[in-house]
Amino acid sequence: MSDVLIHSGPSAGLLPSRPAIPSGDRPAHAPGEGLIRLRGVTKRYGAGATELLALKGIDLDIAAGEFIAIMGPSGSGKSTAMNILGCLDTPSDGEYLFKGQPVQRLTRDQRARLRRRFLGFVFQGFNLLARTSALENVELPLLYRGDPPAERRRAAAQALRAVGLEGREHHTPAELSGGQQQRVAIARAIVTEPAVVLADEPTGNLDTERSHEIMGLLLALNRDHGITVLMVTHEPDMAAYARRVVTFIDGRIASDRVNDHPTTTAPEPAAQPAGGEAA
Repeated sequence: MSDVLIHSGPSAGLLPSRPAIPSGDRPAHAPGEGLIRLRGVTKRYGAGATELLALKGIDLDIAAGEFIAIMGPSGSGKSTAMNILGCLDTPSDGEYLFKGQPVQRLTRDQRARLRRRFLGFVFQGFNLLARTSALENVELPLLYRGDPPAERRRAAAQALRAVGLEGREHHTPAELSGGQQQRVAIARAIVTEPAVVLADEPTGNLDTERSHEIMGLLLALNRDHGITVLMVTHEPDMAAYARRVVTFIDGRIASDRVNDHPTTTAPEPAAQPAGGEAA
């Protein structure tokens, strides 16, 4: 197993601050070399009469720098696939290669190091510690990785600047809006400078305007920094930001298509009628 792959030390640099909503007039980050490869991946739960086949021989290739939306109805296998891609679960059969290394052969500790070094996670429910400041929430992955306190604080502050939350470092989640809380969650995901961000329904708890703000931020991270983004969503207008859409049905990939015209900028908020006049 590659020492580089399971290396758990701090990454070399920090993400510079970027605009939360990209301008749309710059070229998208072009996908690079192969990063992830699934071949014949199957996932079984239970046995005998109670056996559930959640994935039925999935083949999937993901290049570095891609932005992929993963869609499908409940029970289609998309969440199981995301858990395997995020090294939170392992295939029952088949092969998962990450940077050419067979993930299914890693020990539990090696998979944990892979997650800490290469993967960032964004969840629908934000998953922030309620009594902890934004800065401290963002520091957590670096704390688990064993980085020194001063380095953790510096990296966390820069990640918060990158998502447009400079000046709110000491606010608790209760003092932030839903959109701001999700920005903190994204800062926490990118503070380790991961190769991949896995976002599970990142806009599911947000209104339309905040949802597009978060999508603009994910798009900027992908385009300007080359971070691979894998996003589960039920919402076609959010999936429209991705350059590739993979749809699961009944444990199989039903379609895998390129989006030739992805959304590149968030829509303008709807105009409000002035002074109580009719719109």
